[in-house]
Amino acid sequence: MKNILVAFLITLSFSAWAGDLEDGEVAYNKKDFSTALTKFQAAAAQGVSGAQYNLGVMYQRGEGVQQNAAEAVRWYKLAAAQGVASAQYNLGVIHDHGEGVAQDFTEAVRWYQLAAAQGFTFAQLNLGIMYEKGRGVAQDYKTAMRLYELTATQGLARAQLNLGHMYSKGLGVAQSYPEAIRWYKLSAVQGFADAQYNLGVMYDEGKGVARNYAEAVRLYKLAASQGFAFAQHNLGVMYEEGQGVAQNYLEALRLFKLAAAQGLALSQTHLGYMYDEGLGVVKNYAEALRLYKLAAEQGFSDAQYNLGLMYEEGHGTPQSFVRAHMWLNLSAAQGDKDAQKFRDEISKKMTRQQIADAQKLASECKARNYRGCD
Repeated sequence: MKNILVAFLITLSFSAWAGDLEDGEVAYNKKDFSTALTKFQAAAAQGVSGAQYNLGVMYQRGEGVQQNAAEAVRWYKLAAAQGVASAQYNLGVIHDHGEGVAQDFTEAVRWYQLAAAQGFTFAQLNLGIMYEKGRGVAQDYKTAMRLYELTATQGLARAQLNLGHMYSKGLGVAQSYPEAIRWYKLSAVQGFADAQYNLGVMYDEGKGVARNYAEAVRLYKLAASQGFAFAQHNLGVMYEEGQGVAQNYLEALRLFKLAAAQGLALSQTHLGYMYDEGLGVVKNYAEALRLYKLAAEQGFSDAQYNLGLMYEEGHGTPQSFVRAHMWLNLSAAQGDKDAQKFRDEISKKMTRQQIADAQKLASECKARNYRGCD
């Protein structure tokens, strides 16, 4: 969530300090940060909560002053102690993300609760997320639902998305795809990419609505145009398979590349397969191998399986039963039955020592979280 400099309307006994606050806000809006800083400092020194909050924003953003998270926290706390909800919310975000302070979910929840009790919408939303995930508080889907409903009915797109997710999965409420779709639509029309994607999936798979590939494509395009990697991938699949759109391998390839560049293992694997098979592109085993490795190092089972086959066949790399066995073993350990089958077949071509070496490599690779295994 972005932290916003708020213009406060405060009634003061000393009109001079109110003038400093107002003058500071005028200067800030003109991006005259030096003057704004001076005015806010003068008012903050007299205990004006709005000026204290605004100083916190300036230190957090590094506007007119060197960025200083600790100083931002100090000013936010002074304003929060006077009941400024936006300051309480920002302190929640800072502790939630560990920005300039040690990450502390319990402390984040405390600040979110204070701001939420004042009706601060973003705090209510973030508090709902904490209850849904069980961060800093016992996991409680029903409380999360209550908070999401409270903020979603106020038109907050992220809350509408989260509420749709809760209905889709049946978390804290009876599962209802139609209700999930209703909330996704409200979020999607506000341009929220996550909701456009989720709604696209509902039309793609026919959940709570008649399957409609054309509508799925439309929604995926909206989210993909915002750089949403999963939407780019799914849209690529639609072009690859000709669902809701004319089949176009080149467009599929372009979309998979966009998602793969964002590190999406699913797209890296799919793109690798296109190079592996020569779909819409000249067959290139070396490039397929490179892409499979990127996804395999993220622990993606399908990529590990494909990488094992590349080593077994010697495509894009010297043939190595040991490496093939290692990657297939890692994939099989994640439940891939085909990987288990091919691993066992390759084992018949290997010596006991080779199998032992492969098993040792697999164990070491898993211990390194799949990184640097080749």
